[in-house]
Amino acid sequence: MKILLDECVTKKLKKHFNNEHQVLTVSQMNWNGFKNGELMKACVDNGFDVLLTIDKNLMYQQNMDKYNLAIVVLNSTTSKIEELKDFILAFENQASSFQPHQIYLVEKE
Repeated sequence: MKILLDECVTKKLKKHFNNEHQVLTVSQMNWNGFKNGELMKACVDNGFDVLLTIDKNLMYQQNMDKYNLAIVVLNSTTSKIEELKDFILAFENQASSFQPHQIYLVEKE
């Protein structure tokens, strides 16, 4: 699975994913400052399966029918690595069920 970490997700989270995933950051892709629609289009154009974010507003702002991509929102109150890493187990347990054109809200397990 090819995953893009949104700008609001610390790059430190990258090392907490299992090796089955290719995880990249917005900075690595030189996509800093992209608006959400532009970012989602870039994800699709570059073969990403998942856009991982903590931006809950994204759930209500986009028409997912246009994007062959899953958005996964970690239901976190902070962007600190200490909290975000606690969502990885739940993400990994649900990863095989993520489908394009859908938005998923992931809770800690």
